[in-house]
Amino acid sequence: MFGSRPSLTTDLTAVPLPRRPLDLAAFDDDPVRRWYENELGWPTVPASTAESSLRLRLGLRFDVLDVPAEAGRAALRHIAGTSPVAMRGDRMELLVAAGSTEELPGLLDWLEWGALALDLRAIGTGAVMRAPRPPGPTLGGLGEVASVRPTGPGEDESPAVAARPEPGDLTPRQAATEASRAVGSRRPLALGRPGALQGAAVWVRPPEPGCEVEASLPTLSALGGGGGAPDLVRVVNTVATHCHRLRLRRTQP
Repeated sequence: MFGSRPSLTTDLTAVPLPRRPLDLAAFDDDPVRRWYENELGWPTVPASTAESSLRLRLGLRFDVLDVPAEAGRAALRHIAGTSPVAMRGDRMELLVAAGSTEELPGLLDWLEWGALALDLRAIGTGAVMRAPRPPGPTLGGLGEVASVRPTGPGEDESPAVAARPEPGDLTPRQAATEASRAVGSRRPLALGRPGALQGAAVWVRPPEPGCEVEASLPTLSALGGGGGAPDLVRVVNTVATHCHRLRLRRTQP
């Protein structure tokens, strides 16, 4: 590997934004939004219509590395840490420190991946991601949310309203369980079967309320092993490696 280490151009050590005060009326009785805003302090974009869903603002508390689910599963076996990871359809979203989107192009060049076409992108300021259903019994018996339809080309990022599941469909909780098991095994997640994930976002490794999630996110400031956060350089290199291997397998006759 040649050249000098990439410089950190974004202040990733800033004090996290304070959690918002609890105001039940402001959330229109939306327990999912209340969980993200008050338990985690993550800014949200509320559903604009009955047919859209809650989204999370990117670039303020975290950015996202968006990769093929198959490559992401393989990479997670080699990445230590507890940073949150979500899955949506056949894509995996790894949460990384805010500002990482601006660092990614230079980082890929420094790692000598820049000249290759990798199905890997970072998403940050000004963008949103679908809010996965909070894990486990967090919402206190509100029941399962059914799978939603996948987004087609040119459609809005907001998924369709939750609907009654068809026979064979997976609920987000069942999909999350299957995704978690697939991360620790070599069997592929059954993304192609009817109802599997259906474009709904689910947590593979959910964030933990009551702790500063940002401290667990991969960051360039962890370069060299300092602090408890994963090294963003190692994470990007590992993910890029498996994206490249996946591309080679798909192009082989």
